[in-house]
Amino acid sequence: MGLIAVSLIFCVLCFSASLSSGVMQPKMGVCYGELGNNLPAPWKSIKLIQKLHAKRIKIYGTNPKILKSIQSTDIQISIMVPNNLIPDISTNQTLADEWVQSNVVPFYPKSKIRYLLVGNEILSNPPNTTWFRLVPAIRKIRHSVKKFGLKKVKVGTPLAMDALESSFPPSNGTFRSDVREKVIKPLLRFLDRTKSFFFVDVYTYFAWIDQPLQINLEYALLESTNLTYTDPVSGLVYTNLLDQMLDATIFAMKRLGYPNLRLFLAETGWPSGGDPDQLGANIYNAATYNRNVVKKFMAKPPVGTPARPGEVIPTMIFALYNENMKPGPGTERNFGLLYPNGSHVYRIDLSGKTPLSDYPVLPKPESNGRLWCVVADVTANKTELADAVAFACSQGNGTCDPIQPGGKCYNPNSLVNHANYAFTSYWTQLRSAGATCSFNGLAALTSKDPSYKSCKFPSVNL
Repeated sequence: MGLIAVSLIFCVLCFSASLSSGVMQPKMGVCYGELGNNLPAPWKSIKLIQKLHAKRIKIYGTNPKILKSIQSTDIQISIMVPNNLIPDISTNQTLADEWVQSNVVPFYPKSKIRYLLVGNEILSNPPNTTWFRLVPAIRKIRHSVKKFGLKKVKVGTPLAMDALESSFPPSNGTFRSDVREKVIKPLLRFLDRTKSFFFVDVYTYFAWIDQPLQINLEYALLESTNLTYTDPVSGLVYTNLLDQMLDATIFAMKRLGYPNLRLFLAETGWPSGGDPDQLGANIYNAATYNRNVVKKFMAKPPVGTPARPGEVIPTMIFALYNENMKPGPGTERNFGLLYPNGSHVYRIDLSGKTPLSDYPVLPKPESNGRLWCVVADVTANKTELADAVAFACSQGNGTCDPIQPGGKCYNPNSLVNHANYAFTSYWTQLRSAGATCSFNGLAALTSKDPSYKSCKFPSVNL
């Protein structure tokens, strides 16, 4: 793997078709998640979205209050069929009809519903039968959309980058073998036939955090640098990681016979904080990344990607708010452009009209240039955490000797403290042999030294 190798694991819409001219024009929007117990009412949220100059939103359901709140606006919306309904809808056209009739028909066309997404990142879940019911469910929802005359609604499903088994170099983009024939091929066939999009969620943050020593941070943030990567097969030259990841998807579609299927960047973003102080998760990086995303996808003329120069790629920035009820590491609760009280986490203009030089200067975060591997979420399941520590300590090399009774790092005798040491010791010793700071999502890299008292943790220079 080279410098920009990507080993991947998760809203601004920027697409508009001008019926009069037939020319696609970019329009930005934002993903409106609702996993918070302190969020403003939908009507207030819509006003905040308008102040961000967003023209479209994506919601993760069909909240009627949101659908009604946009009726007096020019905001277009993407709605979603819940994951749990996919198995039943896949075998029951009547149920699909009833769902569309109840959740979509009453609001259309006053609410500008433009995309109906069936499920969310279905293929990212552990192997299950729902994978193979996804496309049948999509077909039935599409049939219902046609039955009720919802002519402006496109149907699809968002997938994460882990739908690919290979993404580096981009020209080697390949879909996973376990779903390629039974899920991806029929999905691409459906999207092509209905002139819809391949919706994909792309986070350069997760690619970078997995390999911060191999991937340049500025390259992941879409910052202009002299760093480039040339694909050895296609000869295409890349100046940022996002283009690489998008083109890997494009090449994967091409490999299956769909070289021209339109791509839709359904989610992208960068966290402004984390718990603990997770590497790279800060306001400066979040503002830099999302502002650069707006600049890239609102450019006139459109810039596209190296594989598709000049093409408008619809894009969604995740997310509108920091959502305090999202599960997982602290970063998951810090992707918002706004705090729940409506104030900006950092200034951003989704119209793309504000030059980067006009934004207030943000101080760069201080970093001591070293990395540690620690517990990503201190509220994680204790049994799973203990099992992960046991695994790390079973690798030999004296990995966990200091946290044994009597060891210099034994006290304070805390599972989290011991896990922090075990994870760091394991990763620093074995990373050259391919070890990662993951432990099934229980661990994350940080630039904040977790050492305590007389216990000095090993580290890796960034």
